[in-house]
Amino acid sequence: MKVSKKKQAEIPHSPPVTYEELIRVIHDRYARLSNSYQKIALYITQNPNDVAVDSVHVAAEKCGVHASGCVRFAQSLGYQGFKDLQAVFRRRLSTAALGFSARVRALEEELDTREDRSEMGFMHDLIMRDISSLQELLANVTAEQIAQAVDLMDRADTIYLIGQLRSAPVVELLRYMLTMLGKRAVLLDAAGGLATHMARAIQPTDMLFAVSFRFYASEVVNIMEETATRNIPVVAISDSTLSPLARNADVLFSVPEHEYTFSRSLAAPMCLTQGLIVALASRLQNESRKPRIPVVTQK
Repeated sequence: MKVSKKKQAEIPHSPPVTYEELIRVIHDRYARLSNSYQKIALYITQNPNDVAVDSVHVAAEKCGVHASGCVRFAQSLGYQGFKDLQAVFRRRLSTAALGFSARVRALEEELDTREDRSEMGFMHDLIMRDISSLQELLANVTAEQIAQAVDLMDRADTIYLIGQLRSAPVVELLRYMLTMLGKRAVLLDAAGGLATHMARAIQPTDMLFAVSFRFYASEVVNIMEETATRNIPVVAISDSTLSPLARNADVLFSVPEHEYTFSRSLAAPMCLTQGLIVALASRLQNESRKPRIPVVTQK
């Protein structure tokens, strides 16, 4: 008798013991999960610190599902209940950088209880959340990821860039800084509807740098998938290791986004982009201590 994909995704098995094993299992099964389970999977992979400390009811509210759904999700992974799954995240949190999680929680509590809704109050909240995002970026990005991405950028004859909607400022900054470093860069601009056709000119000696966050621009995803089928290196910045960009990226930088009142900040991806360019400049200029990004000056 055939078992449906949904049933297959819910068959219990020996539960993952480590955080890394759990994330790997979720990635392997994500495409077969129901819509509600995908919401939970996306949330817990993006917010591991919150999962470690939130109650099942709070976690469920943040996922947009019923608490019983979180319990069943945990059971589908082989755990007795949500608390057993949560224990994996708590073990991970206990080995995190000293004081990091405490700072994040204190910040969230402060922002939740603030009553200052003046213009300056909004500015304060945005800056404090950006500080939290930057601290999280520093904790999540590895030296190996940076080195691998810079290797690909250094070797590429031409770096093609794509990012649409609110990701556009990130690739615009990349184009500017790469150009000033003397590195050939081509922006796959959505204007004129030519981005897909331009992407077909990418050669194996080039590379693609893609940036996309929820809700992922379909043209960016399609171009990335087509480019990857031709064995062209791809570096991507997105908001989750479960993002549609993750499947085809040689290097994926996952920059989790926290919900803001009216917008989601680009502080962390912009900082990551600048960090990559400074590292590339160090290689190109053979200057490890004080690499420079030239600027346009008036004569």
